[in-house]
Amino acid sequence: GQEGTLSHSRLYFSSHPIPDEAGFSAAKEALALARKTLPGDIVFAGITGGSSALMPYPVEGITLDEKKLVNKLLLTCSANIIEINAVRKHISQIKGGWLAKAIHPQAHLINLTVSDVIGDPLDYITCPTVPDTSSFDDARRTLTKYELWEKVPSSVSRYLKAGNTSQETPKDLSDHRIDNFIIVAGTAACEGAAQRARELNFETMILSTMLEGESRELGGTFAAIAKEILLNQRPLKPPCVIIGGGETTVKITGEVGKGGPNQEFSLGAALWIDQIGEVVIIGQDSDGTDGPTDIAGGIVDNCTLKRAEKLGIDIYAALNRHDVTPVLQKLEDAIVTGATGTNVNDLKLMLVMPK
Repeated sequence: GQEGTLSHSRLYFSSHPIPDEAGFSAAKEALALARKTLPGDIVFAGITGGSSALMPYPVEGITLDEKKLVNKLLLTCSANIIEINAVRKHISQIKGGWLAKAIHPQAHLINLTVSDVIGDPLDYITCPTVPDTSSFDDARRTLTKYELWEKVPSSVSRYLKAGNTSQETPKDLSDHRIDNFIIVAGTAACEGAAQRARELNFETMILSTMLEGESRELGGTFAAIAKEILLNQRPLKPPCVIIGGGETTVKITGEVGKGGPNQEFSLGAALWIDQIGEVVIIGQDSDGTDGPTDIAGGIVDNCTLKRAEKLGIDIYAALNRHDVTPVLQKLEDAIVTGATGTNVNDLKLMLVMPK
């Protein structure tokens, strides 16, 4: 985890992405504090990536351990963050606008948000303190889509199946005074990388800041773009830099090793750029930790596959086992940044040099 200190503040160091008791205590105190607000009070809410996990407060009848299991299932089924949060908000007493509703309507709530969600949707990047747009139907659709009804605890399935408009998250907080400020957008890493690439005189394109889908497959897509650039000089002529952002996922079945989505993106790309020309591809998490690991991501090039073969490393097998961290470490291609102090989605970079 990442820890720090603040003056005149009470800090709770809780767990991410799977919540823990410390986070539960923090959520209870935050909600209790909100209920004590008075007319004229000014309330600041600083919201960054990970807040959903850091402040768990399950509804009555669902235990923290049961909510932790739901979190694990959602994080390993390849659901995107919108789908994940639709479920989490509907089994919570604090998410989905409930914290904002607890604040006195005549107090002034000011949200200061760092976005880690594609498109910066307020009710997903600031979900405890703004009205919610998702519904019980959205939560139910997520469990159906990913075949989770038989896997989640019975208390969760009962609650979501019975959920109705009387239990819905707050949709209208117009009687509350709320101002929202996105102080860092989810596109910030891509824009910063593009600026630096142009300063180095590379032709540069931000391909998309809304990348989603299976990580290793997206690596193959970047490899295909590299081949197009080398063969047909499209969409840019080399030397050039292609940049992408967003949040890709990994669907896990069976036993799992050590890794993360950006690491799988990188090694997935390595399979398809072998010996095609001078190409370097990076997949990196902006907060410095990719998945449950202490590395930020991976860097590969057109020689990675051959180097792995010489060392007796089977990249295909590692991807199938979702055990990619040891591969990147043995190849000395793991990116280690340490804690960056922020989270603005993933960053994908590709450098293509002329043949």
